Amino acid sequence: MERTVAPPSREGSLHAWVRALERTTPLARNPSVTLPVVVENLAERFGTAPALLSDGESFTYRALAERVRRYARWALAQGLADGGVVCLLMPNRPEYLAIWLGITRVGGVVALLNTHLTGDSLARAITIVSPRHIIVAAELQGAVTEILPRLDRTVQCWVHGQHDRRFPRIDEQVCGYSAEKLGAVECRPTSLADRALHIYTSGTTGMPKAANVSHFRLMQWTHWFAGMMDTQPTDRLYNCLPMYHSIGGVVAPGAALLGGGSVVLRPRFSATRFWDEVVDWDCTLFQYIGELCRYLVNSPPSPRERAHRLRLCCGNGLGADVWDEFTRRFGIPQVLEFYAATESNVSLYNCDGKPGAIGHIPGFLAHRFPVALIQVDLDTGEPLRDAAGFCRPSAIDEVGEALGKIVDDGSTPGSRFEGYTDAEASARRILHDVFVPGDAWYRTGDLMRRDAHGYFSFVDRLGDSFRWKGENVSSTEVAQAITACPGVAEAVVYGVRVPGTDGRAGMVAIVATEQFDLAAFRRHLVERLPAYARPLFLRLRDRFESTATFRPRTRELVGDGYDPARIGDPLYVDDPASQSFVKLDPVAFEAIQAGQVFRRA
Repeated sequence: MERTVAPPSREGSLHAWVRALERTTPLARNPSVTLPVVVENLAERFGTAPALLSDGESFTYRALAERVRRYARWALAQGLADGGVVCLLMPNRPEYLAIWLGITRVGGVVALLNTHLTGDSLARAITIVSPRHIIVAAELQGAVTEILPRLDRTVQCWVHGQHDRRFPRIDEQVCGYSAEKLGAVECRPTSLADRALHIYTSGTTGMPKAANVSHFRLMQWTHWFAGMMDTQPTDRLYNCLPMYHSIGGVVAPGAALLGGGSVVLRPRFSATRFWDEVVDWDCTLFQYIGELCRYLVNSPPSPRERAHRLRLCCGNGLGADVWDEFTRRFGIPQVLEFYAATESNVSLYNCDGKPGAIGHIPGFLAHRFPVALIQVDLDTGEPLRDAAGFCRPSAIDEVGEALGKIVDDGSTPGSRFEGYTDAEASARRILHDVFVPGDAWYRTGDLMRRDAHGYFSFVDRLGDSFRWKGENVSSTEVAQAITACPGVAEAVVYGVRVPGTDGRAGMVAIVATEQFDLAAFRRHLVERLPAYARPLFLRLRDRFESTATFRPRTRELVGDGYDPARIGDPLYVDDPASQSFVKLDPVAFEAIQAGQVFRRA
């Protein structure tokens, strides 16, 4: 039976904004109430109702609170109440949330490690946050064991689950601690201003960075989205996004739990199993990134693709070219598209269901969301300034970089910029004297345009990072890994558009020596880089053209793309079928353009 879908009304959009404001406005009034404390209160209210669900383990609200208390006491025993850092490397599962909620409950800080990282990338991610402990899932223990000689010898490693007993088992250790409520002496004073998490982001330049995330941010994100999505005890949210990201690990589970609903945690996305899982788990909400929606649209029909009870899908990156087909084919009643970034003070929300828009700010909330678009030089990335030295605002429908005004007077805590563990990297993201002397704005590094009706749309990333398969890829880090390969003298990494996909696929142009071997090069990529960061396209060059500051002319390379008709250099593509780099000839190029190679997961 065809499911009728009505577009969201303006009245419904207004209600979403009001609900979000009602949820978030009181947050700063009691600075000692953090998200772990809220989870305690939820356990009192919802008790044995399901909270976190998965194939392997599930927690009721009460069981989650008890598990959080055990980890809190473990953290106290390890002396972490002074802000000591614990790195967490674990796939999606209910225990993941219990671990970081418990440690942050008593003043510790948890760094959420990308589970795809290995070798140098993993070692660097750990080192930059100076942890005292590492908690790693048994199935990922090998990645940590390999890099231990490169880490500070004082770092203690704990393994969760059955393993070879080289390290103590954290899941056994915590069972020795009480699950009763924490006493007054144990509840060390923790405020909303204190740091809670490190979440990694590439930013727009350089190596990946560890963003500082305060308890206030956690409360703001979860309460705002609980209001926007109007989460209820009857809701069940399907979450297959990685829990080491802010959306999959904080926003999605937190918003559902605050409404008394439950969260279905899946280890990864599967286009072939998606609708069966959504229906079997009886989900009403789905947290997406645009790439997942595109995969579903490009997948063969499923007999259960309209048998679901989804009432709302929330996420970012759903392009206008996919939006209508996604909602029509699968009978999705409402889409809540938004724009945000872990370290950013800029948030935009499209509550109207306007296809392709990432957000719209109602006039009555403009003071709460001070966002501006400015003109930038796309070659240098520098803002364009007028004769008085101030930035030039972008006109209607003109592309510009999005900025968020930094306000540190306490009136709007969400406008603060909490920065990274690297103070210099934090300073580079702040632009001064933008519109008036002395003002300060956060640079998102994202190019947008705003239409005459006030709707924002995303255009592209500014700088040397790009997004592929739902992950931010640092060109700098990938290039460093590639230049470590024998036979590679120079390498320039950038992103190129591929029809039928979201984001930009990685491409590398290299200057090779006589030692270069194509098969060995691919093996090197597989060993050094996670799958999403490996370049799909390879261009061999004799030399690179440089700018006046001796930087390779990446913009020209990006403009050339991977079309053999316009490029005389040897071109190769990483063929999924043969698992090897093969010549990119006109036939292969046309197949890629027709979406026959990389369109599906």
